[in-house]
Amino acid sequence: MNSNIEELITALYDMIQDAKALPLGADKCIIERDKALDMLDEISAQLPGELKQARTIVQSREQLVSQARGEAAAIVQEAQSRADQMVQTDEIYQRVLAKSREEAEKANEKINELKAVANSYMDHSLGETEAVVAATLEQIRQTRSRFQSAVSQDHSSETNPVAK
Repeated sequence: MNSNIEELITALYDMIQDAKALPLGADKCIIERDKALDMLDEISAQLPGELKQARTIVQSREQLVSQARGEAAAIVQEAQSRADQMVQTDEIYQRVLAKSREEAEKANEKINELKAVANSYMDHSLGETEAVVAATLEQIRQTRSRFQSAVSQDHSSETNPVAK
């Protein structure tokens, strides 16, 4: 007979379908009992091997699925770890950036303070210099005025003999 279970089942199906119907019983037929029983015995004999093979295939499939899940979990874990590292790196970057901005703001404040002090010192120094120059200018004017008075008296005494 046939060695494959599928072939045996197909042959049994064909035998039943081709069997002659009983008179007045369309659903009933006549088949060769020995031939049908031999086919069923052969199916029964092959079935445990087929089931064992099917179980092995299912177990292999389950192992593959389990292995794939494990690999997927490892990939997810690796991705999560990298994401955590990136977040930590970003946080460090943000902290450094914030600290740099804070230091830059402090430096700008110090620069503004120094500018204000320098401007105040310069204004004060220029004011003192202006006062000294104004006082010196006043002395120069007074000296010049005295000089002009003295020259003018000398000049008038030279031109006017009576004054002598």
